[in-house]
Amino acid sequence: MTLQSTKLPNGLRVVTDTVEAVESVAVGIWCDVGTRHENIVHNGVAHMVEHMMFNGTSTRSAKDIVEQIETVGGQMNAYTSRENTAYYVHLLKEDLPLALDVLSDMIQRSTFPDIDLEKERGVIIQEIGMTNDTPDDLVFDHYQKVAYPDQSLGMPILGTANIVQNMTKDTLFDYVSKFYNPDNLVISAAGNVTHDEMVKQVSTLFADLPKADKSIFQQAKYKGGEHRMHKDLEQSHIVLGFKGIEKSNPNYYAAALLSTILGGGMSSRLFQQVREKHGLVYSVYSSHTGYNDDGQFEIYAGTGPDKLTKLIPVICDEVQKISQEMVTEEELSRAKSQLRAGILMGRESMLSRANRQAKHVISFNEDFNLPALIKKIESVDQVAIQKMANHIFSSRPTLAALGPLETLESYDKIQKRLAA
Repeated sequence: MTLQSTKLPNGLRVVTDTVEAVESVAVGIWCDVGTRHENIVHNGVAHMVEHMMFNGTSTRSAKDIVEQIETVGGQMNAYTSRENTAYYVHLLKEDLPLALDVLSDMIQRSTFPDIDLEKERGVIIQEIGMTNDTPDDLVFDHYQKVAYPDQSLGMPILGTANIVQNMTKDTLFDYVSKFYNPDNLVISAAGNVTHDEMVKQVSTLFADLPKADKSIFQQAKYKGGEHRMHKDLEQSHIVLGFKGIEKSNPNYYAAALLSTILGGGMSSRLFQQVREKHGLVYSVYSSHTGYNDDGQFEIYAGTGPDKLTKLIPVICDEVQKISQEMVTEEELSRAKSQLRAGILMGRESMLSRANRQAKHVISFNEDFNLPALIKKIESVDQVAIQKMANHIFSSRPTLAALGPLETLESYDKIQKRLAA
């Protein structure tokens, strides 16, 4: 087994996945904080902190940070999600010490210069504007807010233009000092890396992390309901969702396989019925997202407004069928192969490996175990899929719709279709 982990005396966890056959290493810092750890009045602070981390430290300018990585041919990036934030670098194996030095400097000594803070406000507001102009992104923000109203989990990751415009430097520093501490951080690397050497470097470089408490968040309270935004667009964008299950649930992979069978590819039920048989959409798919304490199952479709009257009944019919009738052995076998192949092919990417193992350690406080994961997938049977379908699709639906919606059925009528 190539995976090794060490917990340092200060609580910082270091995980490595050694792959000697490659010439590179992907390394990063994964933080157990995201949008749902925000105070609603500061919605967007997690994402804004992520941006500002690249804008200079007490020893490096913003230009120094990117130039030092790109001078050796490396690539650097970051992301913010609802539960995690990550900063990562992919570069040649001999340059790992440089990557660790730059990352440690960013996390511990970023200065958030005023001039750059004003610049990033504008950049993020432009990013919000792009989302608002991208209906198949915006509809999911509306969906999230209806599914989890008056909660940070329901707020947009980017925040709002008004909040971003008024976010203070003190708010950013308070957020970092509260959450960017050893108990919330995992340093993860995959590729041509030596575990003991990396632990030694991390122990030295990350000695200035503040001591603080483990991050906590408000318990998710799924509600459901609807949000409709009439907009002059060529397409109507629909998200129909339900309460899912948390990622620690023993039946989590039954939910993942259910999503794959229903809408996880061109051979899925939704694609075959909605697009291939009836020609109602260009894009239709389903997904299941697990959080630490909850989850959600979503069905997305984009279609012309003249197709809406036919689209919703077909989708509801497929949801009913998969709840009432056992999936076939062939469908289940194909879904397992898709899920397994996606995991195994993802391991050909060093960044994907580093990301998966870091998020696993954050979520479960244990090393990622590939054989155990594959075993969980293979153990799911047809009965488990039907039970999961009944469990998920019996919850109160959430409907978000954007575009020309004059022909979209009422929420009550859709709810009755699903309950029939």
